[in-house]
Amino acid sequence: MELALVIVVVAFALGFDYTNGFHDAANAIATSVSTRALTPRAALIMAAVFNLVGALLGTHVATTIAHDIIQIGDVGSHEGLVIVLSALIGAITWNLITWWFGLPSSSTHALIGGLAGVGVASSITVHWDAILEKVVLPMVISPLVGFGLAYGVMVGVLWLVRKASPAPAQRRFRIAQTASAAAMALGHGLQDAQKTMGVIVLALVAGGFHDGDSIPLWVKLAAATAISLGTYSGGWRIMRTLGRKIIELDPARGFVAESVSAVVLYVNAYWLHAPVSTTHTITSAIMGVGATKRLSAVRWGVAKSIGAAWVLTIPAAALVGAVVYLVLRTFV
Repeated sequence: MELALVIVVVAFALGFDYTNGFHDAANAIATSVSTRALTPRAALIMAAVFNLVGALLGTHVATTIAHDIIQIGDVGSHEGLVIVLSALIGAITWNLITWWFGLPSSSTHALIGGLAGVGVASSITVHWDAILEKVVLPMVISPLVGFGLAYGVMVGVLWLVRKASPAPAQRRFRIAQTASAAAMALGHGLQDAQKTMGVIVLALVAGGFHDGDSIPLWVKLAAATAISLGTYSGGWRIMRTLGRKIIELDPARGFVAESVSAVVLYVNAYWLHAPVSTTHTITSAIMGVGATKRLSAVRWGVAKSIGAAWVLTIPAAALVGAVVYLVLRTFV
């Protein structure tokens, strides 16, 4: 019975990873597609490949998800597996809702919200201090850093190319966007695929099939493959929001937004071990480069809707996860 439940949980975890891929595919490629630096299909293939590579480059974020959000060892194996499954269903549900409305919300915070909500509903230990330090503070700080850094870098770039001919300069930036989009996709794999690895390890530990902090190779490969397939399947609704509705991007601004976002993701993954949102980071960077035109160039009404989705993500996923848990514990 426990083995069958572990298999179900792993399947749902990979399903979440797949939805994460198509939900967040726009993070890496919307700017490149909107500026015509890459065709949509070429951009998706490149993003899928670099998602795969990025997912295999580290495990720090996976360890944070597996050990620092909830204390799964407080309950028996069956109960622990139901808890993890409920959290995943909560996260997947919110991903699908925001994808349907084309809102670039955070799959990261959907997952963490689901875990926290189920933790409260099941009365197990929730590490609120870790959630504050590694989730809430980065959720606030990363977009601010992304906005400010993108604005500053963009001002510097505009100064450097102030005497260049516009058409040749834009062509060079369009070529450079291939590299910046690849860097962004690598950062997305480094951050988001690791979160699924952490959840699978959480399920394996709960079921008694794994112990310790190590991430099995098959877990890394499965999570990397699932997010890559999800990325390749697209995410056109959200891509339109990021690429066109916030601001009309040019190649120079697209290059800077992607480059800044990639740096923020790498720093958080390798040095801070914080599961930050790739969605929040790239969206705020797009706003930052857009503000260098003029503040009114950013469509703040769209930004307000995105901000509302950000604020709602953790509590909404927590509520869904808690309700699912209360239902599942009766029947599973």
